Amino acid sequence: MPAQPPPPAAVPRRRWQKRFSPTLVRDRCYTRCFHSAGLRRVAVPLQDGAVVHLWLPPAATTGAAPLHPVLLLHGFGANATWQWAPFLRPLLAAGLAPYVPDLIFFGASSSPAADRSPAYQAACIAAAMSALPSAPQRYAVVGVSYGGFVAYHLAHAFPAAVERLVLVAAGVCLEDADLAAGLFAVEDIAEAASLLLPQRPEDLRRLVGLTFCHPPRFMPSCFIRDYIRVMCTDNVKEKTELLYALISSRKLSDLPKISQQTLIIWGEQDQVFPLELGLRLKRHLGDTSELVIVKNAGHAINREKPAELCRLIRNYIVDPTVKYRDDCKGSWKNVIRRFAGSSLRKVDSSRPLL
Repeated sequence: MPAQPPPPAAVPRRRWQKRFSPTLVRDRCYTRCFHSAGLRRVAVPLQDGAVVHLWLPPAATTGAAPLHPVLLLHGFGANATWQWAPFLRPLLAAGLAPYVPDLIFFGASSSPAADRSPAYQAACIAAAMSALPSAPQRYAVVGVSYGGFVAYHLAHAFPAAVERLVLVAAGVCLEDADLAAGLFAVEDIAEAASLLLPQRPEDLRRLVGLTFCHPPRFMPSCFIRDYIRVMCTDNVKEKTELLYALISSRKLSDLPKISQQTLIIWGEQDQVFPLELGLRLKRHLGDTSELVIVKNAGHAINREKPAELCRLIRNYIVDPTVKYRDDCKGSWKNVIRRFAGSSLRKVDSSRPLL
């Protein structure tokens, strides 16, 4: 008997629906983008009680050319719809079949388990993908920031499933000693959590200033408070624990190498995960990786340079033979020359966040 498809995901009601909310309006617009692009939302229950909500690509048309399945993993400050809505139509037009989950404790995904590690997130996503009817045997994975940590563990733990990898501003080579060394603008994980999970307008303003190379100048307090109320108040305890599990006792020597071909994309002005971490990751992976440095971009590459990011993702997955080092007009070599052999304190001229 053929496997039954997962039930459509229930859309959780928010307690803020009775008041006008610009953030909820935008949230609905992003959700509508997914529906209008033909994606379908499902909820996949797992054996340990976790539930992964994810969007499936449109059903393949009979006789159409085979699509390239790609798993898109969002970052810490977003969920599936907020991170990936602007990219759906260009990726679909290029022949990609996007699978877009909410990570555990983001969006509608949840788990009763106590494990907060990126490895657990990766295991949940892999289990959800394998539970889908007609699931692809192999797929590319794109991870932005925190999603890149999950993508890296996914590639290491499930090499038969992950064909190739794109890591966007993902500081997987971060060490907990980097905090004490002064690489970041925060002194400990608690301070990082207060900024990455902002509960006050001043915290969100600081976060935006550090995330964007060219932050917006006009940010009305009423919009900021509304955004915090809608987007930053769910699962704060669990997300804080995710941060502690991400950074505590982290050492580069413990980071396994992966065998998949990997494209590393980094904003030249990233103040959240500084460029030194991208160079460190390139050295760690060696010849199986390519590093692209995007000029005039900070950590929020997906917001500041969406067309360029979309082009890089599309080309790397559709045509694996493409090489990217020349895209930066020599800036890759210049940056290597500039940072090679530098101490962390020399790299820390702008005191990035985390």
